[in-house]
Amino acid sequence: MTIASSSPPSRLPTGGAAEARSSTGTRQGVSGEDRGDGRLAALFIAPALLGFLVFLLWPTLRGIYLSFTRFNLLTPAEWVGLDNYVRMVNDPIFWDSLWVTLEYVFINIGVQTVAALAIAVLLQRLTQSAMLRGIVLTPYLMSNVVAGLVWLWILDTQLGIGNEIISGLGVDRIPFLADETWAIPTIALINVWRHVGYTALLLFAGLQAIPGDMYEAARVDGASEWRMFWRITMPLLRPVLAVVLIMTVIGSFQVFDTVAVTTAGGPANATNVLQYYIYGSAFGRFQFGYASAMSVALLVVLSAITVLQYRLTRAGRTDLG
Repeated sequence: MTIASSSPPSRLPTGGAAEARSSTGTRQGVSGEDRGDGRLAALFIAPALLGFLVFLLWPTLRGIYLSFTRFNLLTPAEWVGLDNYVRMVNDPIFWDSLWVTLEYVFINIGVQTVAALAIAVLLQRLTQSAMLRGIVLTPYLMSNVVAGLVWLWILDTQLGIGNEIISGLGVDRIPFLADETWAIPTIALINVWRHVGYTALLLFAGLQAIPGDMYEAARVDGASEWRMFWRITMPLLRPVLAVVLIMTVIGSFQVFDTVAVTTAGGPANATNVLQYYIYGSAFGRFQFGYASAMSVALLVVLSAITVLQYRLTRAGRTDLG
């Protein structure tokens, strides 16, 4: 009796030990696979991470340091503390450049967003032709420098085909890039022409994520296209539109090349945007410390605007449920 009754318990721990060894071995095998996947992921991430560290993080940290120095490439950097920032606050050209940049941003973002949204909705509602999408994207494939030069020739007051057409209509020629009033709106519209197709395709991708049965149900209820746009399209497109706005605002504040090849900051500093003023201070007057201070100020402004936009537009939330 004693032997019979004690047999079963002696087998149970053996089986439990075997299961424990098996589960432990499985866990070790999965852990080994995870480590292998981690190494492979690190291998693929390494080039991008290296580029980020070398071309973005290090220059940013270096620029922040230089903003507290007097540096002209010819002599070692001399620590001056907050002198560059005090100078920036008291620099009327800096504030004028910031105002010119804000004027450009408002025109560019306003026109580009409305035009891109209209194109995206038309692409979704009327046609989804891949060829038409390619045509819309064509200006974006051109560099800003080339686009600026092309429009500089088109809008030339004396020889430009644009002014030839205006003159043929009996209207006086317009100095689009040589007049203080016209210069910034013209540069803004040049960049709208180049970027609107790309922005429209981003919004078109967001429209594709909206379920079509919502529009079908709205039609059954007798809703018009205009009502569906405001009650369905805009609320459900909000997260994508918010991200697109953040991207375009950041890009607009960094406008440089179009100004450099068309007006070079003129006439009379009417197009002297902040990036062009920073470039002139650094590479024209070799005031790298002061240029770095303005760059840091621009970084702070863009960071604040981005955070504010993200929160106000609730970019991280969606109404699709």
